[in-house]
Amino acid sequence: MHSRGRSGAPWTRRHLDQLTETGTATAPVIDPPALPRILPDLDLWDLWPIQEEDGSPSVIDGRELWMALSAPALGHPEERHDQARIRLLGKSGDAWEDLGNAFADGASPGSREWSGSAVRRPDGTVSVFYTAAGRRGEARPTYRQSVVETRPALVADRGGVLLGRDAEHREVLRSDGLTYLPADESDGAPGRIRAFRDPGWFRDPADGRDYLLVAASTAWEDGFTGAIALAESRDGAWSLLPPLLVAEGVNHELERPHVIVHDSWYYLFFSTHRHSFHPADRAPTGLYGFAAPSLTGPYEPLNGSGLVIQNPSVAPDQAYAWLVLPDLRVVSFANYRSHQGMDPRSVGAAQARAGFGGTVAPMLRLVLNGMTTSVSPVTWSPS
Repeated sequence: MHSRGRSGAPWTRRHLDQLTETGTATAPVIDPPALPRILPDLDLWDLWPIQEEDGSPSVIDGRELWMALSAPALGHPEERHDQARIRLLGKSGDAWEDLGNAFADGASPGSREWSGSAVRRPDGTVSVFYTAAGRRGEARPTYRQSVVETRPALVADRGGVLLGRDAEHREVLRSDGLTYLPADESDGAPGRIRAFRDPGWFRDPADGRDYLLVAASTAWEDGFTGAIALAESRDGAWSLLPPLLVAEGVNHELERPHVIVHDSWYYLFFSTHRHSFHPADRAPTGLYGFAAPSLTGPYEPLNGSGLVIQNPSVAPDQAYAWLVLPDLRVVSFANYRSHQGMDPRSVGAAQARAGFGGTVAPMLRLVLNGMTTSVSPVTWSPS
């Protein structure tokens, strides 16, 4: 055992040895910068719906309500993480509508607002769980990460939709420093910082309780490895549980974890980049998944390796941050135009900007058949 104080299903090199590129797991090729932008002056990434308590997207006046991260479309696209704000969006069919920043300026205890999830409550409020990155008012961006909850009223008036501005933003979870390593580095390279972010809300139909899944880090040899933390809500307070999944030294970043229940099976999904594997490019950028008979496991990798959707080898960075909805639609964002052997993070700002999508990618549909999956396009005209 190379780590301390943890359990969780292992994702191992033995699983990755079963990985093969197949048409059933490969997304169609897209050209990210050629896609129409929802927000012409803003980059847009990491989308999630405001859910009903059954997991389905909330619908107000005929449109689904969504959230996404946004930042000014300037400079190197990787710099967007240092300015990220949560944006509220409406979706009617294939058409998207910008509804503005979700929160007032300075409402977050962090200096940036990173990814999360949201659920609409019966009293007309929305519980928004998101990552507070850094600290409010800091002179330069740091990498402290904690989970914040805010519960504003959802206001729909004269065809418009917004969230109330007076709700408190309260830290509800942070890494414990034991099972989960603290994500509090003062500086670090993108993709190499420890994680405690991307809270994904889930209500378990087996017990009716609310849970959060969190992208986390656990100790591994002389460094760290990726993990998916689980937290439960009891009497209004959140507490950490042992991890659902640990990447056994094969990958250091299991982002945007989420669970859906389909045919009585629990499907656990997460996204990761090719450069997050050890060694880098050991496996493709994609959506990976595991399945179990209950929320706490035991989990086994889908398709033998865990790979569910991958970017095509000719366009290895074309999309990212896949999210599977209960109806098996899959949403992601258009990332970089690139090719094998190229790291779009390391090229100059002008070249990176010219190849960056920064908008919604074409939606896909997932087919689940027990422990095997396949993927197909839904539409190719996000507008």
